[in-house]
Amino acid sequence: MQLTAAAFLDALHAEADDAERDKKKRYLHTGPDTQVIGVRMGTLFATAKAYHRMPLDQVEQLLASPYYEARMGAVSILDFQARHPRITDAERRALYDTYLNNHDRIDNWDLVDRAAPRVIGWYLLDKPRDILYDLAASPDQWRRRTAITATLFLIRNHQYDDARKLADLLADDPAPLVRKSVAIARRELGKADTP
Repeated sequence: MQLTAAAFLDALHAEADDAERDKKKRYLHTGPDTQVIGVRMGTLFATAKAYHRMPLDQVEQLLASPYYEARMGAVSILDFQARHPRITDAERRALYDTYLNNHDRIDNWDLVDRAAPRVIGWYLLDKPRDILYDLAASPDQWRRRTAITATLFLIRNHQYDDARKLADLLADDPAPLVRKSVAIARRELGKADTP
């Protein structure tokens, strides 16, 4: 199997379904240029898992695609790579950079949620968190959602301060999909029974 963006897209097109395409179009919050192939999420995730060793330059090609499923596949591959038990810090940094350098293509709530915790949050586990505050100050709602969503991995690892601060910063965000992530982070903080 060739681990290329073109091969991945061919695999997705082979699974296209008109009913699924119509369903997805109803909930996407992406720009008008986004196209939808119509692939079930389970099939899409299974395909991404099969391609999880795809080189990052090919992942970037998927992120550049007009197809929603290509971009969801790309962030899923980033997430699968971040979970690898023998990943090095340099490899984790490369995933982090790929996500942030292509953030303009991560333009729906589920694209953020699929990768931000492990790709951004995990990388920052033992590093300064300034980038999260920069993202939280962005005029782009998806960057702000990345900022708070990335903290879910920090919360799971008993690091609560940045999640609390970012939740406070974004509590009155004008975007409902950012406020929803704030509510999720606060719920997780509550479950952790933080002091």
